[in-house]
Amino acid sequence: MDAEVPAGTVVVVIDVIRAFTTAAVAFERGVPGIACVPSAEAGRALRRRHPSRLLGGENGGLTPADFDFGNSPFEMSVAEVGGRELIQSTSNGTRGLVRYPAPAALLAASARNAGSTARWITKHHPATPCTLVCTGLTEEDRACAEHLRALLDGSAPRPADLVAGIMAGAAEHARSAAGLPAAERVDLSRDLPFCCDVDRSGFAMVGDIRPDHVALTMVRS
Repeated sequence: MDAEVPAGTVVVVIDVIRAFTTAAVAFERGVPGIACVPSAEAGRALRRRHPSRLLGGENGGLTPADFDFGNSPFEMSVAEVGGRELIQSTSNGTRGLVRYPAPAALLAASARNAGSTARWITKHHPATPCTLVCTGLTEEDRACAEHLRALLDGSAPRPADLVAGIMAGAAEHARSAAGLPAAERVDLSRDLPFCCDVDRSGFAMVGDIRPDHVALTMVRS
């Protein structure tokens, strides 16, 4: 995520566990738009200006007390969103999305919408260089990037290989959290089925850069 990305390229920011899986589920549930912000405080500031919006995400993996939702696709799948817009703040995914000021196009991706993301890029920017950004250091984002790159190259990668990478990444998360107090550990068990549901979402998530956030919209592909 800290690597320099040339201006004028298509930038795809990947967060499988869990930010952009949660975002995809939010769109599936009827959220009309998602404002991605770089920090919890930025999310609170944006909601003060737009009090009708829902606020979701995490800080250190855990849900802040004043947020409506956590960074959980399972939680989002049963949430009552009521057609309201969402503000999303996460430690990696949304923070990574706001880092790129001059892309040819900016997209958010997870395994859930990898195929739709590749189709959108192929349709709208077939000759533009594309940079895939892994926001985490664990295996799931790299596996998703490799899957997406193969799709963009015209190959037919195996969804099972992507799922195996996601599960390997989940195991890395579990090992890194093993030494934390129980209250600080994140239980991924209910979220992983959503993270591993390759190509469930038939849309790309396209970003529009605003002064203090990136506005994601759902674009069918």
